[in-house]
Amino acid sequence: MRIHVTFIDRVGITQEVLALLGGRNLNLDAVEMLPPNVYIDAPTLSPQVLDELRDALFKVQGVQQVNVVDILPGQQRRLQLDALLGAMSDPVLAVDGDGHVLLANPALVALCGREPEGQSLGELFDDSELQRALLDQGFRLPLREVTLNGQALLLDATPIGETIQGGVAHLTGALLTFYAPSRIGERLAALHHDHAEGFDSLLGDSAPIRTLKARALRVASLDAPLLIRGETGTGKELVARACHASSGRSSAPFLALNCAALPENLAESELFGYAPGAFTGAQRGGKPGLMELANQGTVFLDEIGEMSPYLQAKLLRFLNDGSFRRVGGDREVKVNVRILSATHRDLEKMVAEGGFREDLFYRLNVLNLEVPPLRERGQDILMLARHFMQQACAQIQRPTCRLAPGTYPALLDNRWPGNVRQLQNVIFRAAAICDSTLVDIGDLDIAGTSVARQNDGEVASLEQAVEDFERALLEKLYVSYPSSRQLAARLLTSHTAIANRLRKYGIPGKG
Repeated sequence: MRIHVTFIDRVGITQEVLALLGGRNLNLDAVEMLPPNVYIDAPTLSPQVLDELRDALFKVQGVQQVNVVDILPGQQRRLQLDALLGAMSDPVLAVDGDGHVLLANPALVALCGREPEGQSLGELFDDSELQRALLDQGFRLPLREVTLNGQALLLDATPIGETIQGGVAHLTGALLTFYAPSRIGERLAALHHDHAEGFDSLLGDSAPIRTLKARALRVASLDAPLLIRGETGTGKELVARACHASSGRSSAPFLALNCAALPENLAESELFGYAPGAFTGAQRGGKPGLMELANQGTVFLDEIGEMSPYLQAKLLRFLNDGSFRRVGGDREVKVNVRILSATHRDLEKMVAEGGFREDLFYRLNVLNLEVPPLRERGQDILMLARHFMQQACAQIQRPTCRLAPGTYPALLDNRWPGNVRQLQNVIFRAAAICDSTLVDIGDLDIAGTSVARQNDGEVASLEQAVEDFERALLEKLYVSYPSSRQLAARLLTSHTAIANRLRKYGIPGKG
């Protein structure tokens, strides 16, 4: 039975309370003193003895209450701590200021295969340098790789408390958390993931984008390498992310590397990691690369056509058996990742010219997708422009703008060599510089080039140029959409607006 005695704090009252218990020959499993409270766990205390004891306790000067409780506060805290540590999937250690293990959670015990309490960190990890570095730095180290029972882990140390002895601060201890590389990969993926999930992120309803989505949905679930082709700016990474989100690996990391953005040596260490002391300035303890960080997930290699011949050979070996060696290392690392790659270049031509390995091309091109250029997605252009306008206004915190109908022909007729990325930039600039909430053609950077294609001579006025542009566009589209209603649907505007323009420009067969 457990009891809680509340009293008015005075000198000697605790001893008097405990003397009453001792005089009754009660075995005490635990006594917790939290003045003005004392908690007592006495398993042999019976209800009859409790009644007599309660009467005796109330005769002690200052005792106010005697209650039966289910659990002592310290016992409750320990149960809560055990539950908290047991719920943590990552291995965790609590150590004292000298680097000796005080407490380990079940995940750490399972990894060690034994209870490590009392061991020093140097003994546990067979690495005296690790313990010395932690103590010398006051348990303040950057994320560092360690090995426990043959498993590579990343160590994150958090100092706990300080005591002052002789005017010098001493740490009470530290909490050490160990992460599998893929756990850090999950955090990196979450940090850089600012896109909508799945194929909802691919905006558009044109026939080419519908075809792309239908094919991508089929290949997304197939656990094989996928090559995504398309011009620069078409959204190849967005397609790759959507395929990952719709695959069986969606709960694991998605990490990307732009092969054109880094020199060969940096790209290799980013992709495959490096061993301790691999090069001058290397992080002590080594560092995992994207392949290890994304284990069980997906690695996206953008601009694969820019990869050096040496890295092509290393990637080919990895695709053959799923293993690789870190830069400067001799240990084989084996992971399970799906490789998605993308390029705007003609890889077949590069293969024929010796610029890209033929065997690697066939390994990457098991499945493939072609992302259409924006100029082939006519009816999506205005939808995307409106979406980017809303996005831009929110980003720069200005009242929502809308595109004037006069901008539609210029947007639709532009060739968009930079594709969706170029459209997004044009709309962002327009939202940033426009004084009005109505963005007109003069606010778009493309206006001059679009008009110039319609009028090789000198432009008399903006109004005349827009009219010339509208007339040419409507005459061109009327051949395929020979009614005002069909044209209105094609240009995503009202039937009345199109009918008025057909009458204005005297286009035959106007509705």
